[in-house]
This record gives sequence, C-alpha cells and structure tokens, in this order.
Amino acid sequence: QVQLQESGPGLAKPSQTLSLTCTVSGGSITTNPWYWGWIRQPPGKGLEWIADIDYRGSIGYSPSLKSRTSISRDTSKNQITLQLISVGPEDTAVYYCAGGIGLSYWGQGTQVTVSS
Repeated sequence: QVQLQESGPGLAKPSQTLSLTCTVSGGSITTNPWYWGWIRQPPGKGLEWIADIDYRGSIGYSPSLKSRTSISRDTSKNQITLQLISVGPEDTAVYYCAGGIGLSYWGQGTQVTVSS
C-alpha cells in the first residue's frame, strides 16, 4: 500500500521560504506512469493545485504560484519537496501531497500557518 507523509515547519513568518517534504513509502516515485503533486486548502476555501512532478522528473506549476514555487525530488530518499518563497498570510493552508495514477494516493496533510 502506497503511503504519503507530509512534513513541514507548521509555522512560518511572512517573507520566509516555506519548505515541505513528502516521503513516499510502498512505491517508488519513479514508477511509470505515476506523478506526484502538492495541493493546498486555505481555511474556508477549496483545494488548490500548486505543482506536480512525474516519474521522469517533468514538472508543472500553477500559473498563479509559479513565480514563487519550486518542486523537486530525491529519488534516493523517495521524497518530493516543495519550496514556496516570500510567503504571506494568504499561504496559510493545509498542504497535501498526492500521487500515483490520477493522484489516487493522498497524505493526511500538514497545517501551515503564516503569521508574524
């Protein structure tokens, strides 16, 4: 069974860089044709796709967040990492890692609060 576990700081200050890690177990992030993504849900709002990376390392970004976002992978650790620069209160959300075929596997999410 594929499992995803997000990890992150929980609290970030405005203008800082947020770094989140998704550790995948039970399957390889290089499995064809799987892909892996980050999605967030701000309080009281719907899900928002941030970025994804496929089994070959090809990357896609949300146009609205592209200028502040970087997604990468460490195949030796089976991890997907998201960095979001210059965070503000609008980036407060639950951040989810998802993957597999059609993002069929999801982590439980990690709360990130941006506040001074």
